[in-house]
Amino acid sequence: MLKRVFTAPDPGRVRLRFAARAVLGIGLAVVVCALAGHSLMGAVTGGLTALLALFTVTDPTVRGQAVTTVLLPVVGLPVLAVAAGLHGVPVARDLVFLAVVGAGVYARRWGPRGHSLGVFAFMTYFVAQFLHATPVQLPELSAAVLLSVLCAAAVRFGLWCYERRLPTAPPVPAPPAGTGLARVTTRQAVQATAGAGFALVVGQLVSGQRWYWAVGATWWIFVNTASRGETLVRGFRRVLGTVIGIALGLLAAAPVHGAPVPTAVLVGVAVFGVFYTAAVSYTWMMLWVTFLAALLYGLLGVLTPDLLALRLAETAVGALGAVLAVLFVLPVTTHLTTDAWIRRALRCVHACTAEAAARLAGATAADPAPRVAELEQLLGRVRLSVAPLVHPLNPMSGRKRRARRVLALLDECAREVRGLVAVAGDPEASHDARLAAACWRVEAAVEALTRGSEHITAPAEPPTEPALAHLHGLERALVDLAEPLRTPPGSPLVGA
Repeated sequence: MLKRVFTAPDPGRVRLRFAARAVLGIGLAVVVCALAGHSLMGAVTGGLTALLALFTVTDPTVRGQAVTTVLLPVVGLPVLAVAAGLHGVPVARDLVFLAVVGAGVYARRWGPRGHSLGVFAFMTYFVAQFLHATPVQLPELSAAVLLSVLCAAAVRFGLWCYERRLPTAPPVPAPPAGTGLARVTTRQAVQATAGAGFALVVGQLVSGQRWYWAVGATWWIFVNTASRGETLVRGFRRVLGTVIGIALGLLAAAPVHGAPVPTAVLVGVAVFGVFYTAAVSYTWMMLWVTFLAALLYGLLGVLTPDLLALRLAETAVGALGAVLAVLFVLPVTTHLTTDAWIRRALRCVHACTAEAAARLAGATAADPAPRVAELEQLLGRVRLSVAPLVHPLNPMSGRKRRARRVLALLDECAREVRGLVAVAGDPEASHDARLAAACWRVEAAVEALTRGSEHITAPAEPPTEPALAHLHGLERALVDLAEPLRTPPGSPLVGA
């Protein structure tokens, strides 16, 4: 796990920039809130708001990110007002919280913007519980939210908009489509609400003051998952990250006793850790989130070992709520999503090949680069979906070996596609009549894999020309994929 975090590729140092910009934006928001005369509660609200504004907005274009950022307070401020207004009405407060959970997950059906706004709405309600916000404090907290969103926007779109110098990011692939309860986002909204309801009730039995940690754990376990297996693995990783984060909190956060200067430095380290590790390890991200929570409790003067132990207990309750929900409430099986993601990745492989071949044939309008970026996104989703099958705790060794083989061959396909695209980008590369035949064979192989055909022709001996060599390697990988993917008609590509 440690090796994965520090050896994971970071093309263009995007993760490093993402994390460094977050520290700058959140620090600016806290300073501005302090200069505006806000209390410690207002400054904490501002810092958390800036963190969410910088973390949750993931639109593929800078313009889309700006629009979503503008909409954050439009969604967040009414939620904050309702949460503060219901502070003294527990039953109504809890029911509205569950409604926010369901709506936040359901909003994922509208893509990155719906996802961002859903997360922001939930976290605004959560922060109100964390700070025990009341109507008297609402004006200050609302002002802190607005100031912090402005600060985050100033850093993201003004001082450090590194995205303007990067190729346009492809849209994050949506979960497999459907209608009604067949739609994954609809089923997950019902699951998340049921799991959060369990977490809320049991969490209040564990602690009448910190019950919201259980609801928060359930919520974040459901974020960015699309199947039963993914959710189970994420729940395990959340608990593991919380345990390690609590240990770090006892070693580093507790001894500083909320002292402003060392706490500020450690908060900066924790924020950097959250943003830098989020894309590669959920366990590590949760480690830093837990450490950050310990530091904030230290600032508020309530950090004790008992409180950290309570956080672990509430996290376990939330994880249990998520597990029960995905197992018994409209379950979305792992193979359902894995099968769909693998098929989409294979079709994208063919699309990349066709665009590259057209470019080599002299079609100046052909551009395989966006397709390659889409393929990387899809392969990321395949890895996430297959994660339960290759997890060390999975007892089914046969399926584990098969899933690992599929992942390795898909990665090989991606390498050959990237090589082909690099050759296609060479202005000296010329069209070879054999390219069309090779591309046709790739298309036929993809069709055979995705439609259940038993016939896939093995490629001939590898040629020496670079483009044809990459196509040959791609054909070989697709042929090798036939064995682990070939199943009886109607069966899943991977899993069961």
